[in-house]
Amino acid sequence: PLYEEALNGQRETLGNQHSNTLTSITNFAVFLNKQGLYDEARPLYEEVLNTERETLGNQHPSTLLSIANFAFFFKQRGLYDEARPLYEEALNGQRETLGNQHSNTLTSITNFAVFLNKQGLYDEARPLYEEVLNTERETLGNQHPSTLLSIANFAFFFKQRGLYDEARPLYEEAL
Repeated sequence: PLYEEALNGQRETLGNQHSNTLTSITNFAVFLNKQGLYDEARPLYEEVLNTERETLGNQHPSTLLSIANFAFFFKQRGLYDEARPLYEEALNGQRETLGNQHSNTLTSITNFAVFLNKQGLYDEARPLYEEVLNTERETLGNQHPSTLLSIANFAFFFKQRGLYDEARPLYEEAL
């Protein structure tokens, strides 16, 4: 009730298109989603995404984040056919607007790699893991926490496939 009360107050005071209202709608959608109330969450994700597309455009960083959030919503529900084009749209948009080395782009690349990996699309996932790791090694260095996490992610990718000889040196490097 408090979430809904605060959201309704923001809608009345700030309007439906204000960034604070859209953030509150997203937070409420995430809250509902975590409770398994998918039918209530979905229209909120759609509202935010449609509003941002109309007001900010398809390439705005906030819109791209909302696209990625909606893709994650579908992935969690196992609706991979709905999720994939959204993951691709968010990633391609971030590459174009933010560049390949931006942290948001690298996060989207990783999320898409995890998505592909979960479906057993290893040949598509592997170059994405490699791209993130190589970019972070170049831009952040080998000891940066983000780089170390990417090393561990890539090691896990190999471990899941039973490729222990490839996984071990990466796990050792990440330690």
